[in-house]
Amino acid sequence: MAKWGEGDPRWIVEERADATNVNNWHWTERDVTSWSSDKLKELLIGVCVVSKEGSCEIVEVSKLEGEASINNRKGKLIYFYEWDVKAKWTGTSTTGIVYKGNIEIPNLSDENDMDDIDVSVSLCKDEPDTPLLTLMKKDGVNKIRTVLGGYVGYLKTEFTQGMILPTTNGMNKQQQQTPQSKGNTQNLQPGAVSSTPSPSTGIKIPTCKFCLKETFLTSPEELYRVFLNEEMVQAFTHGPAMVNGDKGGKFRLLDGNVCGEFKELVPDEKIVMKWRFKTWPSEHYATITIYLVERGGETELKLECTGVPVNEEDRTKAGWQRYYFDAIKQTFGYGARLY
Repeated sequence: MAKWGEGDPRWIVEERADATNVNNWHWTERDVTSWSSDKLKELLIGVCVVSKEGSCEIVEVSKLEGEASINNRKGKLIYFYEWDVKAKWTGTSTTGIVYKGNIEIPNLSDENDMDDIDVSVSLCKDEPDTPLLTLMKKDGVNKIRTVLGGYVGYLKTEFTQGMILPTTNGMNKQQQQTPQSKGNTQNLQPGAVSSTPSPSTGIKIPTCKFCLKETFLTSPEELYRVFLNEEMVQAFTHGPAMVNGDKGGKFRLLDGNVCGEFKELVPDEKIVMKWRFKTWPSEHYATITIYLVERGGETELKLECTGVPVNEEDRTKAGWQRYYFDAIKQTFGYGARLY
């Protein structure tokens, strides 16, 4: 046993921020099973991949058995998680045929590297063969592994606060080791990747920028209203929505899976909004800019999106195409030729 003054942190009683368990030197454990179960479902449901053959999306987590915890001993955090996951996916071909399949992940645990996680993808019984199965086995599996890696990242950031207690200077070991982020003034090109710090954790999130174009058989004035009028939003999303169509107004739609705020509005010409999926890191928003230009009786919509997490790029593109563009055309009859 070290003597007083020899530097053993067990003796640093006068420097501790509270009176118990100095720097959590003794073993402490936090059960995060319930949180992990909810987070895994949030991250997996909605995972989407797209190709020229069609699109595939995870629609349900049918089984989620296991446990997770965070332990601290002598200022060192130890993460334990072990899960057996089963999910269901659907694929829609470009001709409109819908296929159903299953996903099995039997060994999601701290003992396996993410590349070693088994992800088995199959079609449901009696479903005919389809190229969408290949899409899911390749791009889908890669996206699933990325999402599972995101779960581990959340586990190591959202639940570590308080596991190592601060000393009198208000800093703990983890805070001292966190590198300071530097501003990045580099202009992004479409598809480029940058790093954006998450407001809640200070951790850099790799982000990207992309553009989409679509043509609608209506006027810019009418299309502008579609995005800002609550009743029209409820119509094309086929569900409850909260939309305050003024500058600074907030919106929430698609069962709360999408929310944000209107930052700039130029009537009939431009809409700028903070926008996020519910499953993105807490308080992380992308910036969506929509330009509306009249083109001989039609309206060309150009969407510029920045700040999207890299692993969410395909899902975000597919979401805008399916839940906004296609839904608006089908609901209001604004169908026109596609670019």
